[in-house]
Amino acid sequence: MSNLEDKLYTVKYTPDTTSHLQPVQECCRLCKSKICTTVCPAGVYEWDEDNRKLIVNYENCLECGACRIVCESSSLGWEYPKGTKGVTFKQG
Repeated sequence: MSNLEDKLYTVKYTPDTTSHLQPVQECCRLCKSKICTTVCPAGVYEWDEDNRKLIVNYENCLECGACRIVCESSSLGWEYPKGTKGVTFKQG
């Protein structure tokens, strides 16, 4: 049986040169739970305690929107990547 990491490995995507995810860093610093760092199945978000900053590995984004839903302060700017960029979905 495949685990989540095996399934994520099969996802095809074309990363953009600029991020489609724009967190408001001031709000991220005040956030106590940093829940985006645990809810994202692709590990897009990492909290850098030394620099007190949210690191965004946008190239890994699966565009599931979980981060938008769980952000307690609604301070995550999120939009779909430009056309032909991001995850390639196939039907069937």
